[in-house]
This record gives sequence, structure tokens and C-alpha cells, in this order.
Amino acid sequence: MEHTRSGSDLLVRLDPGEEIHTSLKELADDLGFDAAAITSGIGRTRDNAYGYMDENGVYQRRALNAPSELVSLSGNIARTEKGDAFTHIHCCWSDDDNNVHAGHMFQATVHVVAEIHIRVMEHASMTRCPLAEFELLGLEFD
Repeated sequence: MEHTRSGSDLLVRLDPGEEIHTSLKELADDLGFDAAAITSGIGRTRDNAYGYMDENGVYQRRALNAPSELVSLSGNIARTEKGDAFTHIHCCWSDDDNNVHAGHMFQATVHVVAEIHIRVMEHASMTRCPLAEFELLGLEFD
């Protein structure tokens, strides 16, 4: 992973074998920020796990294991109540037949490259807290 910074903006390059969630949480810890918006991401990934939250608040998961084009990625980075970095990402892939796969991203490993733009919110704090009825951690602002 490499990155460059201009003010609040970070452009991150992830390399083959790096997992997106893991890498972005590591970046948040290394740079010490508590709140950021992931505004875009492109590249090619493999071993993707994605899905959606059903009407009962439970995530339904799907696998997209073959290398696929990452055509869109967005989300945010916050902290848990324990202070751990937490990523919430949605994305869209195109497989080699140009079929679209989209939803909540659980996992994605870089196959060729991933280029991700992040806007750090220097004067904000966001915390992810458990919600009683859902698998999702809710977002709270300090």
C-alpha cells in the first residue's frame, strides 16, 4: 500500500494480495484519523464477498471469487466503541462477462491494483455502535 495526501484528501494505491478492509483500517491507524469518507475506488479484485441486509436485519452473503473489475466503491471509516478502525463499504464489480455484482462489501483482495480516494474529516469523530435489532453497527457522531 502507498498513499499520497493533499490537505484532507488521500489517494491510496493497494497492490496484489492486499485486502481492502484490512488495508484501509491499517491506514486509519497509521495516520490516526477517526472519521473519513471513502468517495471512490476502482481496480481489479478477487475473492470478493458481498451481499445485502434482508428485512430481518441479517446480512445475506454472496461470493464472487474470480478476478473482477472494481467499477465503484464508496463508504466511510469510523471507530468502534473500543477505538478500533471500522470500515463500511459498498461497491460494484463487473465480471468478465460484464455482469454487475453490487452490495455491501465484506471482503475483496486486490488482484491487479485498487486506487481509492478518501476524504479525512479532521475535526469530526464517528463511532460505530451495536444496534439491538440488526447485524449492522450504527453510526454515531460526537
